[in-house]
Amino acid sequence: MVQSLRIIQEPIERELRHFEKHFREAMRSPVPLLDKITYYIVRRKGKQVRPMFVFLSAKLCGEVTESTYAAASLVELLHTATLVHDDVVDDSYERRGFFSINALWKNKIAVLVGDYLLSQGLLLSLKNKEFRLLEIVSSAVKSMSEGELLQIEKARRLDIQEAIYYDIIRQKTASLIASACSAGAASVVKDETIIEKMRLFGEKIGIAFQIRDDLFDFGVDDVGKPLGIDIKEKKLTLPLIYALDHAPRPQKRQMMNNIRMHHENPDKVREVIEFVRQSGGMEYAEQAMLRFRMEAFEVLHTFPPSPVRQSLEDLVVFVTDRKH
Repeated sequence: MVQSLRIIQEPIERELRHFEKHFREAMRSPVPLLDKITYYIVRRKGKQVRPMFVFLSAKLCGEVTESTYAAASLVELLHTATLVHDDVVDDSYERRGFFSINALWKNKIAVLVGDYLLSQGLLLSLKNKEFRLLEIVSSAVKSMSEGELLQIEKARRLDIQEAIYYDIIRQKTASLIASACSAGAASVVKDETIIEKMRLFGEKIGIAFQIRDDLFDFGVDDVGKPLGIDIKEKKLTLPLIYALDHAPRPQKRQMMNNIRMHHENPDKVREVIEFVRQSGGMEYAEQAMLRFRMEAFEVLHTFPPSPVRQSLEDLVVFVTDRKH
């Protein structure tokens, strides 16, 4: 059963409330235009899943400290910066039902705002001498960039195999959730074994999270976003990779041609979606997602039972059973 976010947040409710002020302060600027834009970003914040992973991971390993607030702010600043830049790269004018920064203030300002948020994250960690946290989160941003570029390269050639797919999502998506969990742990303990354990926990969640996202592209439920977006962008996701690997050669050639040459044609995109649905690719991806989720639980269950551990488990279920 998927718990509501409010119930999941109960062990860290006070910390999350305090964090909102902390994060707003980290975004503040004396430049009126920048302050207006950062205020807009704060007002349209999402579910705060990554700060929740930071605080719950910290409480699992010890007691929340000022370093934990710095870790959550750092993760959220760098995450927000990458989203602002992603919207520019993808020519996207909407995010979470709101206009994106580039839709309202154009690309040049959006890129500069992303740069500002990145630099604020760096300065925040340096000001508080949080070098370990800076190392953790900077490594994640580096991995995200590498994963995105690897995906672009492979989309051009359409030569992606399942092992490469996992390399891409481990870097592009899982690295940030891994950094949230390991930074949370690093804010309260010095034991690198525990920090690494939490990084691994976060990485497995991140992989499961991305596979769930890939399934939406072929889904039969109304998930609040159009189907076939990944196909239009020539991204080979796990359900599609499985379908292509198990198709007769003529059908595989036809589908590859649809993706390569006709990815803007709605009828051809629908044909690929139907091909994946009939292939067993969605069931295969669903099983892979559940396997990574179970591996995350195995790491989590090396910690003693507690309300915090239960909330972390419920949060994992929440992000992997979500409908959009």
